[in-house]
Amino acid sequence: MRSPKEILLVPKLIWLSAGVPRDRQKAWDGYWGRVQRTGRSGDVLWDAQGDEEAESHLGLLREHWNPALPVVDVGCGNGTQSRALARVFGPVVGVDFSPHAVERARSESGGAAGTDFRVLDATAPGAFDPLAAELGPANVFVRGVLHVLDARARRRLARNLLSLTAGGGRVFLAETDFKDGPLGYVLHLGATLTWLPAPLEKAIRGLPMPGRFGRRECSSAFPGASWTVVADGATTIEAVPMRRTGVAAPQAATERIPGYFAVLEPRS
Repeated sequence: MRSPKEILLVPKLIWLSAGVPRDRQKAWDGYWGRVQRTGRSGDVLWDAQGDEEAESHLGLLREHWNPALPVVDVGCGNGTQSRALARVFGPVVGVDFSPHAVERARSESGGAAGTDFRVLDATAPGAFDPLAAELGPANVFVRGVLHVLDARARRRLARNLLSLTAGGGRVFLAETDFKDGPLGYVLHLGATLTWLPAPLEKAIRGLPMPGRFGRRECSSAFPGASWTVVADGATTIEAVPMRRTGVAAPQAATERIPGYFAVLEPRS
């Protein structure tokens, strides 16, 4: 049960989010266009580059992916995950439907070996068909994308991934699965009645309100008639440090958000 003081934060959240564009692409491209810094001490809430999350997910990828296949990083943002994946697997094609995000990914990657970035709406009909024809079977990495889509967009994205993974590829997804609603979520990330961490405020002001994505949501988006769940379970998603601890941001602890992972493959 929330305290009266915590509930007073709700009107502020509503006010902050009132200006978010209804058009999803406009919202995301506007957000990325305003980003000044990325990385652990930057503006982007989810760009924590956390070691614990990376090591956990890398272990799962090594166990469940065919390392000979190329990788497609869906919702690549500024390319942090794409670059990390390219150091172990590869080649990696990062896709995002924000041109500003793709521009930043290319800039930050500086021509890093094994990476390529393209503007693409992963929920558009047949979005991955040309890439599937170009790459052949591929593994797909999805981190923090599905929890910000509505149910219909999730299903469209999952359906599009069938052509990309056919022939031996698998999907790895990792999403936030916070069970205590939007108010609980922002409180978990350090919000108070009088203060919001800057990365959190930027996300609230610029982006659609996120939901949660767990086993039930995965079953709905990736129906058993089309997909087999190879492995799934709890994970942790790391966000940039946001607590007012007096410790310099690069050394501060990342925020830990309860999450869900799944490895899926298309049925023959």
